[in-house]
Amino acid sequence: MLSTTNAIVLSKLKYRDNDLIVKCYTQEHGVISFLVLGVLKSKKSAAKTAYFQLLSQIQVVFNYTKNRSLYTLKDVKSNAVYATLHSHILKSSVVMFLSEILATTLQEEEKNEALYSYLETTLLWFDAKTDDANFHLLFLLKLTKYLGFYPDTTQLNSNFFNLEDGSFQMRDYGKYCVSGENLTLLKQLLGIKFDALQTIKINAQKRQSFLNMILLYFELHLGSFKTPKSLQIFNQVFN
Repeated sequence: MLSTTNAIVLSKLKYRDNDLIVKCYTQEHGVISFLVLGVLKSKKSAAKTAYFQLLSQIQVVFNYTKNRSLYTLKDVKSNAVYATLHSHILKSSVVMFLSEILATTLQEEEKNEALYSYLETTLLWFDAKTDDANFHLLFLLKLTKYLGFYPDTTQLNSNFFNLEDGSFQMRDYGKYCVSGENLTLLKQLLGIKFDALQTIKINAQKRQSFLNMILLYFELHLGSFKTPKSLQIFNQVFN
């Protein structure tokens, strides 16, 4: 079946001398991997590598067969041209970091229109805004809604947040209970939209502490989750 669908690039890997294996999250079929033949062969064909930069939004055409592990592209074109995500050093660091997380957490080969729309719109929002050092925090927190472990806010006024079961509680039940500054920031982020991010003012140390908490939250709820290799570089850029 010939399929034309929008897609977001999650990862790319050089294969042999001239080819790429590109993992994408597609609007119609979920996670799909493509073998892109000859894209590194010459300067003319190498121009197409721009389509496959991390988190690029493209439109792909290919023959779709369910449960196939690797596809070849019949056609590809840009679906959105970013102004800053791949050229601004801070934003490109965020792109590298988030793409690694998404490549690990998104595994299903099935359609999820709400998740695709979330990725598409938030990336375009980030591209259009001036630097926002807290974007990745809110992005990851809201991503949990689509992955199935968004925090239960029914007891939002409680003194602790239990990372293990994703709920606010009045008592400290052990090492996975969060309090203090991370708890305060979590409550702030749960209550805002991206357009209000500029109201959140924290320093690099608090930002890093909260990010470590979010990554632990992912690890506790996703068995396949691994700490991103790019985390150390990412923290250096933001400190």
